[in-house]
Amino acid sequence: MDIQEGTLTFTFETDDGSLASQYDTWAFYRKQFIGIANGIKAVDFIYLDNTQKTAWLIEVKDYRHPDTERIKPSDLGETVALKVRDTLAGLVAASCNANDPHEKELAKQALKAKKFRVVLHMEQNQHRLKFIDPADVLQKLKQRLKAVDAHPCVVHQGSLKPDMRWTIN
Repeated sequence: MDIQEGTLTFTFETDDGSLASQYDTWAFYRKQFIGIANGIKAVDFIYLDNTQKTAWLIEVKDYRHPDTERIKPSDLGETVALKVRDTLAGLVAASCNANDPHEKELAKQALKAKKFRVVLHMEQNQHRLKFIDPADVLQKLKQRLKAVDAHPCVVHQGSLKPDMRWTIN
């Protein structure tokens, strides 16, 4: 299954019944959940990997483009942590109250996962003045997200981990 995020195309392995979805475009999130409070956020993708019984929460930042500079590099870890928190709350609510049956079922399946994994996919131009050190962001994610995922990942196109069953073009 292919999902486009900006100029990046994510291809998720779904032949075994695994599911991928662009959560931040769900009707439930956009029309129902976002109204709960000011500043509600969402990760970009949810990938339900059947082989690992894992729900991956994936946030994408492509710093090769100027429109992503709105988030300060020092705030990136906190921003991702808030998106994860709000997405988890949104999945719980969607599993009961989503009007779209597909979204409702995806939320239910995500909540049945044996574990959640968090990934920040970050592309950047290393020649820019504001280069973001992935190790610094990873440290912040580990501090903030240990209750959800003690081993979050910060990756780019060339550094996907073996248990990440997707590719990026």
